[in-house]
Amino acid sequence: VQLQASGGGLVQPGGSLRLSCAVSGSIFSINTMGWYRQAPGKQRELVATITAGFITNYVDSVKGRFIISRDNAKNTVDLQMNSLKPEDTAVYYCHYRNVYAMDFWGKGTLVTVSS
Repeated sequence: VQLQASGGGLVQPGGSLRLSCAVSGSIFSINTMGWYRQAPGKQRELVATITAGFITNYVDSVKGRFIISRDNAKNTVDLQMNSLKPEDTAVYYCHYRNVYAMDFWGKGTLVTVSS
């Protein structure tokens, strides 16, 4: 399984960015996709996940600001990030978990929120 993420960059506080991730390879129809992030000096944390049945889960700090979505036909998962804050600065990782609870990760894309 390969994950290719894109869409990171520099944005001012209050701005928006959209991350996209394409998953390829041996993909099971039952799976969970999501995004994690790791800020400098901190542990990687869950940002948002979405199941194949479109059940979503968000970390409290992004609720109401970020929206995760997926396209099951294209095997893609997106993260729309609005009202970005400096504390959202991190490397964002795309994640895929299959029906056997095997985890796969993308390489990460840097999001910097700064004026």
